Amino acid sequence: MKKILFAFFMMMNLASHAQTTYDISKDAENNEVVFNGPLTFNDLNKEQSFTWLKNGYAEFKPNEKAGEYLRAHLNEYTMVVFLGTWCDDSHELVPKLAKLLDYVGYNKGQITMYGVDRQKKTKNGEEKKYNVTLVPTIILFKDGKEAGRITESVQKGLEADLVAIIKR
Repeated sequence: MKKILFAFFMMMNLASHAQTTYDISKDAENNEVVFNGPLTFNDLNKEQSFTWLKNGYAEFKPNEKAGEYLRAHLNEYTMVVFLGTWCDDSHELVPKLAKLLDYVGYNKGQITMYGVDRQKKTKNGEEKKYNVTLVPTIILFKDGKEAGRITESVQKGLEADLVAIIKR
């Protein structure tokens, strides 16, 4: 009996970890898959229809000089990212961010990421806390205080914009 109860609790524990924390739907305007709520890069990579993520990741070549600077300093910052899996700007910037973070050895455990719907809302309202109205939005924090953000598009390039935030 103890073995059966142990097996039951183990299966329930595994099932609870297998559940997603985000909702999945289809965008009415472009029929893209919409992830809404807390998610990770692993969650995004599991979705077969997100060819924009795989292709953008493969095509992006990070700037080496900026990469060296970020390798030395970016891990001092935590990051909150809002994206729309239906959004062209997110399709452009998020794969580059993923590649850059891998390139510089950023600890992805320091990222909190949220998918938003077409109205830029998350299922639990996190966009209000961070005052997010456009996606993608990448917010860097140091010691719990916002150091800067990239909103919708980059000014000089992803690496240069992140370096500029850190050097402030």
